[in-house]
Amino acid sequence: MKKSIRQARIEQLINQYPIGTQEELMEHLEEVGIQATQATISRDIREMQIVKAQDGHGHLRYTIFKAGNRSEEEHLRETINEVVTGLTRVEFVNILKTLPSNGNLLAAIFDDLNMPEIAGTLAGHDTIFIISPNAEIAEKLHDEIAGEMNPEIVH
Repeated sequence: MKKSIRQARIEQLINQYPIGTQEELMEHLEEVGIQATQATISRDIREMQIVKAQDGHGHLRYTIFKAGNRSEEEHLRETINEVVTGLTRVEFVNILKTLPSNGNLLAAIFDDLNMPEIAGTLAGHDTIFIISPNAEIAEKLHDEIAGEMNPEIVH
């Protein structure tokens, strides 16, 4: 099976069904005759920029991250303002607290931008660790993020 065909089918399935786990995605793929290993599914998810987001019913489901026609930087600024509830810097790491179910989505936006200030991100349900090359760069990034946060939240 060609990767492009499998990934097109994955996109169709996650747009059609409320799929929230790799196992569910594998089951749906098997139902349409596509066999893939968990490792393959994991690579597809990463390559296709699939993240978990809360749907209108409060359930987590896979969705393809797309910035639409806004610039990625504008999307980052808006998302920081809308979902970040706390920001702390420890040495070369910035720790962002987000509204529930928004950690992975915001980390995906940071990752997409390939910012030189960011060596890597680690995201969970409502927390993101942003690792910078050194403390000085982390401090500059901290100030940039704080400048985009909702003023009512920044301490």
